[in-house]
Amino acid sequence: MRTRFTKYNLLFWMVALMLTSSCKSSYYQTTVSNKQMLAIDSQIAEDTTISNYILPFKHQLEDKMNEVLGYAPESMPQNRSLPESNLSNFFVDALLAIGRKIDPEVSFSMATKDGIRASLKQGDVTVGSIFELMPFENYITILELKGSDVLVLADFIAETNGQPIGNAQITIKDKKRINFTIGGQEIDPNRTYKLVTYDFIANGGDLVRGLNSPVKRFTSPERVREALITYVQELTANGKQVAGKLDGRVKIIQ
Repeated sequence: MRTRFTKYNLLFWMVALMLTSSCKSSYYQTTVSNKQMLAIDSQIAEDTTISNYILPFKHQLEDKMNEVLGYAPESMPQNRSLPESNLSNFFVDALLAIGRKIDPEVSFSMATKDGIRASLKQGDVTVGSIFELMPFENYITILELKGSDVLVLADFIAETNGQPIGNAQITIKDKKRINFTIGGQEIDPNRTYKLVTYDFIANGGDLVRGLNSPVKRFTSPERVREALITYVQELTANGKQVAGKLDGRVKIIQ
């Protein structure tokens, strides 16, 4: 397993600590013969020794999570039932830009609707916003795929009624692929295409097909959320806002 400690990796574990120390849970003490349930909740008096120890870290965490990275002019709700949304388009367009900084030959990007975990609210986009959007320890991954495998991936996208894609277009009818293009061009089964995604998907997560036999694979040491934080900061530095738009890249024919 790859281990790389950054300030955002440290923040992740601080978040985990704070969440686990503040949640309400119920546990069974298995050594009790009658399986008496012991509730661990707000009825238990606070241990001030522990809370005072955590307090400085809590303040540091809140300060960092509230750091403003950019501004969203309108809310972008998470919606896993839509084949295309402002949020999903923003995410894969950001992924595409991130991938092309690593390898300019990256031609398209892909995520899954289930992998985008939270909405972005109108207003300030903070470090905490990005942690909510992508809370996982996933790494940016670039796959060089045969054209024939790209078409297998396109069939998966069609069968699942659309998934987030960047610089690609798909037309779907009855969960079947009618057409799939990258950058407006038809897929040539005999050439290769570079896809940027993240390691969970590249490893077969969400049952994505077509990615298990890449010609080449590169996994960046940078986590998706770290790259997204940098991406939003660069948008802001260039006078741009955090926004996505519908452009018909995923079309469902009824």
